[in-house]
Amino acid sequence: MLFDVLNESLVEPGYRADSLEEVVEELLRLLDATGKVLDLELARRDLRENQQHLTAGMQHGIAIPHAKTAAVKELLAAVVVTERPLDCQSVDGSLSQIFIMTLSPHEMTGPHIRFLSEIGRLLKHRRVRRKLLEARDSGELLAVLQRA
Repeated sequence: MLFDVLNESLVEPGYRADSLEEVVEELLRLLDATGKVLDLELARRDLRENQQHLTAGMQHGIAIPHAKTAAVKELLAAVVVTERPLDCQSVDGSLSQIFIMTLSPHEMTGPHIRFLSEIGRLLKHRRVRRKLLEARDSGELLAVLQRA
């Protein structure tokens, strides 16, 4: 499922950002460039609302800003790896450097959960996280995810 929604135009290594908000905007920009985001402002608003209830920061330097929204008709995802770690109020107190955004329609619970589960399985391995941080370009970043 992961590779049904990700391609080189949706992954970006070495992104320079000073805040989670900047990373979220870059992830939204990547998703909007697909032409599949029907209402960018609605997607942004739904992400913000979700982040008020749930932190995007998970553990091991990973953050997953996500939302269910009427702004999309299918599950969309993008990945950004930042040059330096950012504070996302992670559940384990770690700073985040690997960001995975998902947007999915309200009625699409199964694929949303499966995607998040698949990402979780891949990124639980320290070796995979390290290789993602070392990726020099989008092709290499995508290849790390595909080989994991």
